[in-house]
Amino acid sequence: MILASKSPRRKEILEGFGFKLEILTSSIEEVSDEEGLLEQIMDISRKKSLEISKIKKESYVLSADTVVVLDGHILGKPKDEDEAFYMLNSLSARQHKVLTAYTIMNSQKGIDFTSYDSTEVCFKELTEEEIRWYISTGEPMDKAGAYGIQGKGAVLIKKIEGDFFNVMGFPISKFYDDLKQLNLSIDELNKTVEVERC
Repeated sequence: MILASKSPRRKEILEGFGFKLEILTSSIEEVSDEEGLLEQIMDISRKKSLEISKIKKESYVLSADTVVVLDGHILGKPKDEDEAFYMLNSLSARQHKVLTAYTIMNSQKGIDFTSYDSTEVCFKELTEEEIRWYISTGEPMDKAGAYGIQGKGAVLIKKIEGDFFNVMGFPISKFYDDLKQLNLSIDELNKTVEVERC
């Protein structure tokens, strides 16, 4: 299976559950003309798969897009430590949502499926000192919402409702259920198709 993502966390989750992956990242601009937030991330996820699937028609291609949403606004990756502080301070003692859209596609077999999962995350009330400490670890700087639940950021979390792996970057349980609905198995996705080239 081709993973159209350079996220080390997605790769780690999928390989941990037995998927054999080839990494081919998409170069699309991550923008969408769709109106709703959920529709936008589903559209972006599908575009990522579509770009790779056009050149790898015989392969299963998986893509995803994860966003952290607070009060209807997306919190992306912080540009600097000041923005990381602002994000973490905004999340303090608040509940927010993590949305991941994902697409599994195989052009040759006519498979084009996009879905999503949503997890509610509640932060503890954080002191300025705790936020500064967390930023000093460097962990927030490459993560949406400026935190990683699977790392040192775990100490900031009061509770979650939903899939832990979704917050980490990929909702493996929902994806597994969807594969069953599509009559696909991990073994099937791990098959590599050798195409003769002339």
